[in-house]
Amino acid sequence: MAQRISVMVVSGTLERLQMAAMVASVGAVSGNQVTVFLSMNALSSFRRGAPPPPSEGEFGRLMTAKGAPPFKQLFGQAVELGEAKIHPCSMAMDVLGYRGEDIESYIGEPMGLTKFLDDAHEGQVWTF
Repeated sequence: MAQRISVMVVSGTLERLQMAAMVASVGAVSGNQVTVFLSMNALSSFRRGAPPPPSEGEFGRLMTAKGAPPFKQLFGQAVELGEAKIHPCSMAMDVLGYRGEDIESYIGEPMGLTKFLDDAHEGQVWTF
């Protein structure tokens, strides 16, 4: 039976972005409805042409060195291959001065926190 999985991503570090992407992609390709909410420090990593996010430690550097699929690729696959929707936080978009064309193409329309929480109330909620 399909579940609702809601993923709130606020960290801008590689390891947390990677884990959020793995949860979203595996959840989506497993037939679940996945909603990802990008806010705060996470959103700047999804600006087109953004530099790679910093690692928290050695594991992040090892993922890069060993060729683990990048978090942006995993998020894109979640949208393409599963039932995932990725939304930037409307407040974070305003604070950062981003417009829709400034962020990756697989990211949907901005969403407010109230809507995200309302949609998430009957499923799993993950925060990174």
